[in-house]
Amino acid sequence: MSILERVQADTREAMKAGERERVGALRMLCNALQQDAKLGGDDEVAVLQRERKKRLEAATAYRDGGRAESADSEEAEARTIEGYLPQQLSDDELGKLVDSAVEEAGADSAKQIGGVMSIVMPRVGGRADGKRVSQAVRERLGA
Repeated sequence: MSILERVQADTREAMKAGERERVGALRMLCNALQQDAKLGGDDEVAVLQRERKKRLEAATAYRDGGRAESADSEEAEARTIEGYLPQQLSDDELGKLVDSAVEEAGADSAKQIGGVMSIVMPRVGGRADGKRVSQAVRERLGA
């Protein structure tokens, strides 16, 4: 079952249970997944990550603007999206992947971060945020 199919099934269940806020979040997510599929995209995990990131950025902006209720709503949507993302890598697992990529690239300075990132990101496969991976690579290379 694809992520889109799971979201559609969960939307129907939420409608039956009368969970209005969850239905809204799931419909938004369903729409984003359908749009990506229509445009020829086939990476549902990337869509989930992008939508989650949007919600977290919006929540931060709302909090900075003094709109805590709106920020809470955005954070709730982000948590809903997280439920469909694959299990995130632990710091130890991510460190091992980064070490392997650094060794493979023969990197020894901060100038080679891009090369290491291009090796490690496909291996991460959506199981860690790009910002977190970048931070781990920078720490490993002493940047």
